[in-house]
Amino acid sequence: MVAAATPLEMWHRNLTAVTTALEDAGIEYHCLRNDDYLRSSVAILVDQRDAVRRLVRSAPALSGAHVRTVEVRPGRNQPDLAPTEVIQVWFPVTDVRAGVVLGAQFACEIEFWSRAGDVVRAPRHNAVIDEAPARAEPVRVAAALLSHFVPEADDHTYGTRRDLTVRAPDRVGFPIDAVYTWVDGSDPEWLERKRAALGGPDGELHAIAANSSRYQNRDELRYSMRSLHSFAPWLRKIFLVTDGQLPSWLDPSHPMITVVSHAELFADLGGLSSFNSHAIEARLHRIEGLAEHFLYLNDDVFLGRPLLPTHFFHANGIAKFFLSPAQFGLGEAKPTDPPVNAAGKNNRRHIQRQFGVTITQKMKHTPFALRRSIMHQIEAVLQADVTATAQHRFRHHEDLSIPSSLHQYWAYLTAQAVPADIEYEYADLGHPSTPARLAELLARRHRDVFCLNDTDSDPRALPEQERMLADFLPRYLPFPAPFELPEETVAERRGQGASTLWRRSRQSLPASRRPNQVDAPTLPNSRFNVIGDSRTF
Repeated sequence: MVAAATPLEMWHRNLTAVTTALEDAGIEYHCLRNDDYLRSSVAILVDQRDAVRRLVRSAPALSGAHVRTVEVRPGRNQPDLAPTEVIQVWFPVTDVRAGVVLGAQFACEIEFWSRAGDVVRAPRHNAVIDEAPARAEPVRVAAALLSHFVPEADDHTYGTRRDLTVRAPDRVGFPIDAVYTWVDGSDPEWLERKRAALGGPDGELHAIAANSSRYQNRDELRYSMRSLHSFAPWLRKIFLVTDGQLPSWLDPSHPMITVVSHAELFADLGGLSSFNSHAIEARLHRIEGLAEHFLYLNDDVFLGRPLLPTHFFHANGIAKFFLSPAQFGLGEAKPTDPPVNAAGKNNRRHIQRQFGVTITQKMKHTPFALRRSIMHQIEAVLQADVTATAQHRFRHHEDLSIPSSLHQYWAYLTAQAVPADIEYEYADLGHPSTPARLAELLARRHRDVFCLNDTDSDPRALPEQERMLADFLPRYLPFPAPFELPEETVAERRGQGASTLWRRSRQSLPASRRPNQVDAPTLPNSRFNVIGDSRTF
């Protein structure tokens, strides 16, 4: 049992232990990319098979590891090869409640290559070569070469052969950030700001637009951000947009975190608080330091298992989007429409004018794969409507929904995005089937993404929903992220309002991290540098 662990850490632990044992025993090897991005591969000549079998049971570096032999079949382009065996090695870990096991899915696989004269042959398909010269220059390469799951900034290196140091065309080489919008609806200062804003001129509000459930804080953000840390280690930075608020558990000084206030985001519009997610979303592309490619998430959206950048972007930069079967209806937007439907209808009007097609479908509640340049294009063409949306302090029937719908259709119709599929679960917290669906999610962990949505719940149902989430989320995502504060610190801060915590954090941050100076460092395009020497064949 461990207090914290991630799939990437287990990938490294298993591969490092195997290569250390081989090096200590003087057995030559080379690492290569496994077809399964969550597993690593080590190739060894077949005449060392017996020695390796003994080694994995006795090497000090592998003490406590689980070992098993599995049969694998050669690739389709290797018809003359018979099925062969692969040795899997892994160190299983679990959380303190034994609810999550990180085990064989992250194993290091030892495969045995045959040699005929001056040629070695792989026993199964891999991403680079089926056969190669027996003699090759040994090198060390960055771990990112060995799995698309490993971020390019990762500084681990492993031994391989020079002819395997190739960059695959389907590897994403550009930085990707994540952006959240968040509010703590129980914060007294925020409630006062909201009350003052409701007394101002913003037209007739739909009941959903100001419903208290829209601003409910049940710590979903904490677990959503945990899911990014565990399942998307390739993200560069996380930007959190708030109305001058800070979660009690978040360390804003962590280098991966930048908190952006409404005062910064709406500086040219008076810097006032906004209570309209459409308005806030219309300004995301103005965040300083944000990468061109980014994921936008609501705090009720979670990654369900380890994913690749290519789940959201093609390696050439084209974004993916995920259509929902749900529709927003025909006709023009009306004040009585639910805000999401009204915004969809407004989006449709502009898509019809610009491209001559009619849209009807919503998007799934997933992370939205966005590009800043496309949002700038939309703002340049629809400047009056984008500005009007940004100025509506509560949801309005004339709003646009840019990152959750308009961007996707605009990008698609300008050849900058394509529709795609994703394994997805949507659960309405107020629906009677939700407890059973959460139990299935917990048992199977079979979805790429899931959304636990609450649009307009009866306030009397909120305590039961809180209990349901308080049981489910810590069991699904038990391992804290490094940007979470220690529990004893969190306990001390919980009695303080989120606005108070924000002000105090501003005072303690170094000058370089304070508002208007939120640029993120840019990583190099590649870490695939050849380093030194290693024992390989």
